[in-house]
Amino acid sequence: MAAKEVKTYSLGEMKDKYVGPVGTPARDEYEYELRMDVLGKMIKSVRQERNLTQEELGRLVGVQKAQISKLESSANSATIDTIMKVFKALKAEINFNVKLEDQFIKLA
Repeated sequence: MAAKEVKTYSLGEMKDKYVGPVGTPARDEYEYELRMDVLGKMIKSVRQERNLTQEELGRLVGVQKAQISKLESSANSATIDTIMKVFKALKAEINFNVKLEDQFIKLA
């Protein structure tokens, strides 16, 4: 009996099949949520590296511990202003790139 060949799929193919093709609202929302999750994990990682509690970071930023907790679990409810304040309090640099058609705009 011959071995059955296993079909492999790329991550992009799996996302296209189960989330939706690039440019669709479902795919855009998925990619946005993924980026916000990564941003939240970065905030937590840097905070821990700086040996700060969520409460201490909250005091530095001027928000409650609960908001820091929400940021770390998913930054999608935060304003850019709050995210910038958090990274400033952590003494970490963050840059945003915005692509408008064929032009890139860098926000720092």
